[in-house]
Amino acid sequence: MDRIFRGIMKYRRTNRGKMVEQFVQVKNHPEPKALFFTCMDSRMLPARFTESNVGDMFIVRNAGNLIPHSQHFPDEYTSCEPAALELGCVHNDIRHVIVCGHSDCKAMNLLHLLRDTEYGSTVNRRKSPLRAWLCSHAMSSLEKYQQLEAAGFGTPLVFQAETPLRRISAYIDPEDKLSVTDKLSQVNTLQQIQNIASYDFLKKRLETYDLHIHALWFDIYTGDVHYFSRQSKQFVEINEKNVDGLVEEVSKYYC
Repeated sequence: MDRIFRGIMKYRRTNRGKMVEQFVQVKNHPEPKALFFTCMDSRMLPARFTESNVGDMFIVRNAGNLIPHSQHFPDEYTSCEPAALELGCVHNDIRHVIVCGHSDCKAMNLLHLLRDTEYGSTVNRRKSPLRAWLCSHAMSSLEKYQQLEAAGFGTPLVFQAETPLRRISAYIDPEDKLSVTDKLSQVNTLQQIQNIASYDFLKKRLETYDLHIHALWFDIYTGDVHYFSRQSKQFVEINEKNVDGLVEEVSKYYC
């Protein structure tokens, strides 16, 4: 707490004035442009690596950057992730939903361990809210990863995209540079696109290309941000050489 208090004092001396100016500018008419789902990992600072300001994005964080599939929620129960989708995309007319996974994800490490049926048994789930969360909402990602593993990592995975008739074909780490759990993290990030598209209240906007879903992946140890390119069928680093081409691709695919 001492560190937090000292940090608040530094904020008061340096950034508070600029932030208050931005708060005043967006006070009555904030117009966020994106809904950003990412992991709660303390190393993930999306406002910094996207250079976002006050009012630019809604940010939702949880263990493993998961968006539960709509099938998990009967009428009497829901959670913050679909509520955030409705708040952002229905009530605030946001047009871009971004899911951002990352390297060295502890939730993905645990998900990989859940291949052991005893480790993920009902008895053990009742002892661990985190295991229960992953068993309920991330097993589809693990199953996709196991498909990839069985095919020897050379075959593309296929995910449902924004509508049942649209598909995403994805090569995961074709150069074989990533760890097993980093590969799983990229699979999991793409699986969330399919989960987001399962919500009926988004159906019309997705069908008419009025709402777009993107996948990012952040490398904790290099600071590089990767974008899933549907044209290249893989995550590609966003850098000075290709950023204009990626902007053009987004315009082609989503606008």
